[in-house]
Amino acid sequence: MRLEGITKLYGTGETQVRALDNVSLTIGAGSYCAIMGPSGSGKSTVMNIIGCLDRPTQGHYYLNGLDVSALSNDQLARIRNRQLGFVFQQFHLLPQLTALENVMLPMVYDQVPRAERQGRAAAALKQVGLGQRLYNRPNQLSGGQQQRVAIARALVNSPLLILADEPTGALDSQTTKEVLDIFAHLHSQGITLILVTHEADVARCTERVIWFQDGHITSAPAHWRP
Repeated sequence: MRLEGITKLYGTGETQVRALDNVSLTIGAGSYCAIMGPSGSGKSTVMNIIGCLDRPTQGHYYLNGLDVSALSNDQLARIRNRQLGFVFQQFHLLPQLTALENVMLPMVYDQVPRAERQGRAAAALKQVGLGQRLYNRPNQLSGGQQQRVAIARALVNSPLLILADEPTGALDSQTTKEVLDIFAHLHSQGITLILVTHEADVARCTERVIWFQDGHITSAPAHWRP
């Protein structure tokens, strides 16, 4: 993905906020990156733009060579469903559905036949170590297991890019390690991952840390090691 001269403004007049100011960034296929910065730095805004959840005020965003900056809402929705996977701090699982049914949801929206949905969802859950938990509902799973379901849901449509927003923020240290081990395994398979995090220990597990401050990138080395 590539951002070129991205600016994002909120509000007008004296209340206008420049959340991003002429940001340019390239992240290659197969990368494993962390985005860090203090509150109000722009890291959540850039994540929303990369995830096609928001539009830039100015500039261009290229995903797999396609300029998605000016696409229609329907086109952006298709890209989010087919090319992007999302993992959030709060899991966002539907409590009345089983783990299998939660993972099947992105394929329901894409009108994948039911038998194929079930097979792909079961395979994704096995990939994250939940092959024995297909029919458990979220209240029958630990926090770490719920996050694994969310990761399986993000994986099930074979996205170009997985975006994880504070994915370990609600987890204890041992469960955090388990989730990061899954991310490392996905990275080893060539999947592109971008994590927004405020935790230095989480960022150290990635290949590259991109620092934001006041709507600008202050540091984005091509490779990074602690």
